[in-house]
Amino acid sequence: MATAEQIKALLKSHAERDDSRFYSVALQLAAKEARKGHVKLADDIKKIVEKSQSSSLKAVSNEPVPLKRVNTGDLQGLLEYKPYSVRLNELVLPSDTVSRFEKIITEQRQKDKLRKFGLAASRKLMFVGPPGTGKTMSASMLATELKLPIFNIVLDSLITRFMGETASKLRAIFDHIKQTRAVYLFDEFDAIGAQRSASNDVGEIRRVLNSLLMFIEQDESDSIIIAATNHPELLDKALHRRFDHFIHFTKPDNMQIEKLISHNLSLFDLANVNVSAVSELALGLSSAEVARACDDAAKEAVLHNNTDLTQSIFIEAFERRKSGKQLFTS
Repeated sequence: MATAEQIKALLKSHAERDDSRFYSVALQLAAKEARKGHVKLADDIKKIVEKSQSSSLKAVSNEPVPLKRVNTGDLQGLLEYKPYSVRLNELVLPSDTVSRFEKIITEQRQKDKLRKFGLAASRKLMFVGPPGTGKTMSASMLATELKLPIFNIVLDSLITRFMGETASKLRAIFDHIKQTRAVYLFDEFDAIGAQRSASNDVGEIRRVLNSLLMFIEQDESDSIIIAATNHPELLDKALHRRFDHFIHFTKPDNMQIEKLISHNLSLFDLANVNVSAVSELALGLSSAEVARACDDAAKEAVLHNNTDLTQSIFIEAFERRKSGKQLFTS
């Protein structure tokens, strides 16, 4: 039978309308029943989930993909449609960051009301912080909460592949931004937004940055533009006045690490784990690294036919992640 934690996870995901999480928990329950020899019950659960998933896909299959509504011949390989569902309550972020996102979402949902008073909803955002701290997931979260598609533009690839014609490609991207309301993530933004006075500056990149500054400033679309960078110190100062918000992402503290562990391992019994001690060990890891360490620990427990995670399994999983991280930082 389902454990108390599994029942709570099912109820919570249902209440939050998190279908992917609900289906995941249900399928894990089916796998657990199958291991106990309850093959028919496991098969019934699996069939119900598959039927429900199929119905959900049919319900949205007729919705047009915005990328196909415009001529994207000039954008092949530059603009990638990235469907990925993330809710705000799934992210583990500092309370002030969550509050800022709540305000942005509220402004976007009531942008027409603001417009009547000559006001504009915040929609040009700069995300700065170390890798794995939630920048990309937060972009996906905004798209999910606002029911918008999300497109990813990797500027490093843009410059490398199209040196000499990058400005014209940028114009095509901003034409798409104007025509199709969506969330647009400019990843690795420092590749193009570096300071124009940098000693190793390349003439082409300087011209592209000037074009980008102009496009961002002139853009009056309803789309949300997000620039993400791991190196804010490299950004040109002129970018600051082009964005409505600079949102800083940091590595999780002890409390956030405990929340990440609880969220990622909600189906497991953590009674034999000193989560506080584990969070101390995990300090210095990014949110993504904490999530991967949790996955490592979970797989170790499952492969040994034991759904109880022990302190030793946890310690080993996090120590492996920290030692692997040190190989690249030493």
